[in-house]
Amino acid sequence: MIGKSVSWFFSNARDAIAQRLVKLGVTPNMLTVFGTLLTIGTGVCMALGIKTGNNGYFVVSGSLLYCCFACDMLDGAVARIGKLSSTFGAFLDSTLDRVSDFALYAGVAFGFLWVEPANITFVALCMLGFLEAIMISYIKARAEDFIDDCSVGFWQRGERCAAVIISAFACNPGALAVMLGIGPAFTVMRRFTYAKAAINGGAGVVNGKWYHKIQPWLYPRMSLPYDAAVLGCIAFLIFARINPANWDVLRWWLGN
Repeated sequence: MIGKSVSWFFSNARDAIAQRLVKLGVTPNMLTVFGTLLTIGTGVCMALGIKTGNNGYFVVSGSLLYCCFACDMLDGAVARIGKLSSTFGAFLDSTLDRVSDFALYAGVAFGFLWVEPANITFVALCMLGFLEAIMISYIKARAEDFIDDCSVGFWQRGERCAAVIISAFACNPGALAVMLGIGPAFTVMRRFTYAKAAINGGAGVVNGKWYHKIQPWLYPRMSLPYDAAVLGCIAFLIFARINPANWDVLRWWLGN
């Protein structure tokens, strides 16, 4: 499977780099803070790219977030390999993840607010997307007070960050805003319904009903349906060339 092959490659590369970082005295908390700073830089570059139309800013933003993604993968590996795990480190990581989420959505939203005229629809999509990101995290944290695990749904943090990276290199912020403004809402609903069912003694990730089986985003990572959903999202972010200026439906509606 694509997911398993990619996971095997990155896991081995991650651990090799983590071993080197441990020898250099790098701590997990250093990587967590550095990754957050890179994400803030990503948000700034996304805003500048949308404002100026200069694709160079998008490429820089994608590169910065790729490095941030690497830090996010490495901090846990450094903690494990160097035996540097701590309760505070886990708390810091979760807290700064929310700061990073805000930086990404705020950067894209500010870019659409900064253009002339401001694009109300795409600012609203960014705000909605940030709410969904917070709810995905909150439902998991709260549900796990009552059940063992609630890591279900397609649009987890890794998928959202990957979407930003792909759209940045594709210089396609319009498709990103549409995807992250609408798609994660289904993960919010999925986690809510899964938590409700599990609290009441209920079902697995995908039950036997046919209309669940044909929804690839309901399947876990490392499965063929999940890989199909990933490929569909990548294709949308690259080839759906959405010009936000032509789709400011809220401005049109308010203007009427």
